[in-house]
Amino acid sequence: MKLKTYLSSLVVVVSCAISGHVVAADAAPTGNIQNAKDKISMCVGCHGIPGYKASFPELYHVPMIAGQNAKYIEAALNEYKKGARSHPTMDAIAGSLSDQDIADLAAYYSNLK
Repeated sequence: MKLKTYLSSLVVVVSCAISGHVVAADAAPTGNIQNAKDKISMCVGCHGIPGYKASFPELYHVPMIAGQNAKYIEAALNEYKKGARSHPTMDAIAGSLSDQDIADLAAYYSNLK
């Protein structure tokens, strides 16, 4: 009887542990500002220049992203990555980013003033 109770308890504990790992794997990554510092070089060339206008594929004003809401930055990058938004440069850059990269960049830029 004790063995049956022990095994039943063990099954419950293992099931909870497995469930916890599945939930954790589905959770969105947390942005890391320090890690983003190695990733911003692809952004700063356009988004870090006040009043910058790009000429490809047409002349347009490049938005400043410093201080922008992190969720907005994440959403925008994910939309470029998935093709819901389109711009040749942003499509290529966003397509190369992992979910962790996006979270890191969003954390970094949302904390700038």
